[in-house]
Amino acid sequence: MANEAGDNGADEVDNGVLPEAGADTTGIGIVAGGTAQVDVALPVVAPDDDDLVEDDDVVLDEADDGAPSRVIPAPAERSLPAAAERVDTRGAVAAAVAPESDTDRHERVRPRTSEITLQSRRLGDFEADRESADLLTPDRLLDPAHVLRAEPEGAWRHLVYTLSGRRLNLGDSRRARERKALDARIAAPLPGGARFVPVLSRKGGVGKTTVTTLLGMALADAREDRIIAVDANPDRGTLAERIGRTSGKTVRDLVRARADVQGFNDISEIVGRDQTRLDVLASDADPHVSEAFSDDDYRDVAEIAAHFYSVVLTDTGTGIVHSVMDATLERADTLVIVAGLSIDEARLASETLTWLESNGYAERVRGAVVVLNTARPGAPLVRADELEAHFRSRVRQVVRMPYDPHIASGSAIAFRDLQSETREAARRLAATVVEGLRAQAAA
Repeated sequence: MANEAGDNGADEVDNGVLPEAGADTTGIGIVAGGTAQVDVALPVVAPDDDDLVEDDDVVLDEADDGAPSRVIPAPAERSLPAAAERVDTRGAVAAAVAPESDTDRHERVRPRTSEITLQSRRLGDFEADRESADLLTPDRLLDPAHVLRAEPEGAWRHLVYTLSGRRLNLGDSRRARERKALDARIAAPLPGGARFVPVLSRKGGVGKTTVTTLLGMALADAREDRIIAVDANPDRGTLAERIGRTSGKTVRDLVRARADVQGFNDISEIVGRDQTRLDVLASDADPHVSEAFSDDDYRDVAEIAAHFYSVVLTDTGTGIVHSVMDATLERADTLVIVAGLSIDEARLASETLTWLESNGYAERVRGAVVVLNTARPGAPLVRADELEAHFRSRVRQVVRMPYDPHIASGSAIAFRDLQSETREAARRLAATVVEGLRAQAAA
């Protein structure tokens, strides 16, 4: 073939294109310095099953703007040199002049069956930013500019609030803020079961029953749970007379009915209740009763009270060596000792602390509260500051209770009718007792 090309020259060659070869064999001759174009038919290689899907529609990639591409039928046979057309929704045609590689073809041609995968998932897996209802808090949703504040407490502050048409709220006075802070201290939660607080004194007439009443009223007035004061005087106590609302029944009735007590309604028929919601369980006042209130009786009463009350105050009567005292101290969580503002009353109170320390209650003494009660009008004859310094060296806290003519009359005590200084002292005592109980629970 080379000789024929040499003999005939350029006349025989049509623009350098050789005659088309047969299907079986092909001979190629190239003249030096010439350019030849050759058509070669290659056999079609069957793709693997994982690469292409035969006899099925082919889904092209999405267009750039996110619109779905057209679906074109898959050809039965595709030759590599053929121009591949890619059609999107905008009608643009991209001609692939160069043969595409296997990787390009696999990325462009995807079986429809691989697009949807069914899988069980929770709702939270699909919604990563999903919020729960507890995030809808008032602090997040309410606009502070439109939230109505409570009416301010204080004479001139409330006057300004009223004259401004409820638009100018200067807030509470300092006195009101201190009172609310003290309320919060008294109302602090007490974890665990019922707490027992006995009020002790070795001398009569120092105001032990009065302090028990004031402490119970201050607790009941500020707290939401139930408070009871039990008159555990083995002879005859006057605790119930200080609230003015008695049921006519006593601790003896509760001891007799202890097996029949099923709920709080059974207790409420026996106790008396004042305006602050303080419940009082009276002692026997019948002079014909020969059997005194005993330690076993107190244990029965304490067992019942512990099921229905959070704080149980105990007016222990005069002295600390009577039979009820052992049962009272064994359940005591904290102690309140009352001392009068005289030399002999102060000494007896200090000796009471010594007796408790010597009989296994040293830890209770360190956490106790001493109340310096002013039972008589006028200036005391002793230096109250010196008494306070003495007791502070032995107990956790000392509270002074001022003289109040409403209490000195001996009649029923109305907490609202007390002087503001007396109510404030009673509330400080209540807050101190609650803080002591909470510290003991945390220890």
